[in-house]
Amino acid sequence: MLIVGELINSSRKEVGAEIKNKNVKVIQGLAQSQIEAGATYLDVNCGTQVYDEGETMEWLVKSILEVSDAPLCIDSPSHETLAVGLEAAKANGQQQMINSITAEVDRYNAVLPLIKKYNTKIVALCMDDRGMPSTAEDRIEIADKLVNGLVKDGVPMDAIFLDPLVKPVSVNDKYGLEVLQAIKYIRDKYPEVHITCGVSNISFGLPKRKVINGAFITLCVSNGMDACIIDPLDKEMMGLIYSSQMLLGKDNNCRQYLTAFKKRQLITN
Repeated sequence: MLIVGELINSSRKEVGAEIKNKNVKVIQGLAQSQIEAGATYLDVNCGTQVYDEGETMEWLVKSILEVSDAPLCIDSPSHETLAVGLEAAKANGQQQMINSITAEVDRYNAVLPLIKKYNTKIVALCMDDRGMPSTAEDRIEIADKLVNGLVKDGVPMDAIFLDPLVKPVSVNDKYGLEVLQAIKYIRDKYPEVHITCGVSNISFGLPKRKVINGAFITLCVSNGMDACIIDPLDKEMMGLIYSSQMLLGKDNNCRQYLTAFKKRQLITN
């Protein structure tokens, strides 16, 4: 399972304040702790810094690279800010990731050149100019369009991370099922493509959200999801991911689970 650590995000109130104050020690500490907890990539998002997002993105990337050589997931609605982050991230020599592209014509045309210029991986949201999908059929239609379009435009299958877009079951109790059906379709039709999603959206508006999120992530993994953007410091969630993969026969000799246990990346009491 590829884990993208989500904590360096200015939309988080406490983190946003540290980013605004350019508190380098806090940002570097978040980077290091997420890698130690099992993150493969570090998401970097400063989208709430509306008036100086590009400058802040460059500062964030350079600060992180001082203490970590992990690849980054450069995350912004602005393609200009994505370009700034990717240019700064070149210094670590890794293959970075962009979050994200969609099937919306303007967004697709703005982000595609960056994927090719910087040879990145790409999170592809199953959304087009009609908006967010509601049904599995809608997601499948857009997934086909994105995969076929990106591959035709020279992006390798294994560089694509499709996100079927999770919506709260508090709004419609079938929304979880719609996502699971889309994940299964994508996994069966495009075995080389990766699948990710924002798991916590499923529980919005409901009590005991961690219980719902934990149940949902195990279902997503069982249907073929192989990447997620989460808080890797949440040892309970990490335990569910590692144990789900192990029980599905995707962890040779239980090595990943045992390694995570030895590194104290799981709850041990």
